[in-house]
Amino acid sequence: MARLHEAEQLGVALVEADVRLWRGRLEVRHLKTAGPLPILWDKWRLANPFAPRLELRSLLARARPETELLLDLKGRNPRLAELVLAALPGGRAVTVCARSRRLLEPFVGREDVRLFQSVGSRRQLRSFLRRVDALVLDGVSVHERLLDERVVEELRRQSVIVLSWPVNTLQRAYELARLGVQGMISDRPSALLEGSG
Repeated sequence: MARLHEAEQLGVALVEADVRLWRGRLEVRHLKTAGPLPILWDKWRLANPFAPRLELRSLLARARPETELLLDLKGRNPRLAELVLAALPGGRAVTVCARSRRLLEPFVGREDVRLFQSVGSRRQLRSFLRRVDALVLDGVSVHERLLDERVVEELRRQSVIVLSWPVNTLQRAYELARLGVQGMISDRPSALLEGSG
């Protein structure tokens, strides 16, 4: 919640929250679990699996009404999308992002939901570019290492908003902006905003 309030104070346009389905609950966390074990980890970092976990309903209740959340749905379980859809308060604008198109389908037609597909590998990027016309998407969120002038040009030609992640240096932010990337997801938004002033 401290990171949410920091982002709100900075006035960022979107606040990303990774949403995972764990034992029937919608948890907001970046860390993964180790299968059926309650261990939380991310690369080389372990966390206390018994610490209280933030749930989506708490995040929605505590975020300012004007704060637009980017809910990044993790995994492939269709139940995740159904539960997120049921949890969304009517009239609150949100952006929903996922790698799995099946997780985006339940949100199609919702006027208060923008849909983005997440792309983290070259294979996913090729697949996205082949089938973007068949999707009802507002944008794409692409790992920054995959973006160059040609790729951004092709994505922009498809009339989708292009976001990139993780963008944690001012130099990379300027490079991506020059390429035409319209939004950047950062672990250090305050550093980017201070440097851009």
